[in-house]
Amino acid sequence: MPATPIYQQIMADIRTKIANGDLKPGDKLPSISELTVAYNCSAEPVKMAIRMLNTLGELQGHQGRGVYVPTGSAPRSRPQAM
Repeated sequence: MPATPIYQQIMADIRTKIANGDLKPGDKLPSISELTVAYNCSAEPVKMAIRMLNTLGELQGHQGRGVYVPTGSAPRSRPQAM
């Protein structure tokens, strides 16, 4: 089975952090260089993940200011255990 591309792993991790409330609406993501260190990869997969999440409306990039979690985002609710 092929391995999941790193940019998809980064996307999944950012989505999880938003869902868990680790990244809240209005929060700024770390810089590209900080994310490359955190994910132990080159800048390209980080940029691709951010670009795709931005296209999907899950992040908002502001030229010269950074990338933010949109203020309309709310953490996804987790299913309740029965």
